[in-house]
Formats: sequence, structure tokens, C-alpha cells
Amino acid sequence: MWRIRPAPPSAKRTMNPMTSFGLILLVLGALVAIAEAHYPTHGIAGGLGVVVMAVGAVLAISGLGAGLLLGLLGGAVLATAGTGAIVFSVRHGMQATRRRVRTGAEGLIGQIAIVRSWADTGGSVALGGALWRASRSAGPQDDEPCELHAGDPVVVERLSGLTLSVRPAEKWELL
Repeated sequence: MWRIRPAPPSAKRTMNPMTSFGLILLVLGALVAIAEAHYPTHGIAGGLGVVVMAVGAVLAISGLGAGLLLGLLGGAVLATAGTGAIVFSVRHGMQATRRRVRTGAEGLIGQIAIVRSWADTGGSVALGGALWRASRSAGPQDDEPCELHAGDPVVVERLSGLTLSVRPAEKWELL
């Protein structure tokens, strides 16, 4: 029968230098890949981190005595998963740059506000839970200025300082 013999008490376990170097590369590659999330490198740092982690996995696995083929397989699996994660994060990051601005002065333009009080050319409107000073925007479509009353919906066209330039909302904009 097969018997497993314990190691003699005087034998010391040592780590193969190749395994140590592979583990260092794994940690270093992970740090570089994590840095991708904090700096806008568009996948360059993340890709480099994945490559370093794959090489580290190959060295660590083969250094442990598992063989080069198993090390290459482990490195390929790690590289595939890492590349997928980097592509996913870069794709979502690029989509975020194409989105319309929703905050600040640019986010107010096109919003529907409600007139609270109006006199001749100016008044106050409620928008987003705040009262704003407003003036009627002059545009080419204003042949005859229509009167604005409290409760009328208006559309914000511009922001000048803390004064909104508004125009009456059309029916299709209220849907």
C-alpha cells in the first residue's frame, strides 16, 4: 500500500523564488488594476495590471510545482476575467461622459417651472422646490407677447446670474 511519510522535523519549508516573484506580481498587478478605477486612463492601467497579474499567476502556479501547462491555464483564466472586468468598467465610464448634464445651471435649461407671480416683464417662478426670479425671454416666435398668470407652466430657456429666462410652455411639453 501507499504510505505517506511525514517530513523529518529538521526539514525546513522554503518558498521557491519563482513563486515569491509570482505572488509579488499578482499583488502589484491588482494594485495597478485598482488604480484604473481612480484615474482616467481609459483602460491602459487596468490592461497593464491584468497582464502583470496573469504573468504572476503563471509564475506562482508553476513555481509551486503544478506545471507550466496548469500555470498557463490559470493565467489565461485570470487574464480573461480581468479583461472582461476592464472592458465593462471602461464601457460604462465612456457612457457616463456622453450623458446629458442634470445638475447645475445646465440642468435647469428645458425644465418646466410654475409661475407664482408675474407683472409685465418679470416675476417669480417655482422650480425644483425653490422660488426663482424670472424674466420673459425674447425670441423670434414672440410676435405678440401673451400674458402670464400665477399657475401657468413655463419652460426655462436660459440662466443669467440668478434670473431665469422663461417662455410659456406649449401643450406638447406638458405631456
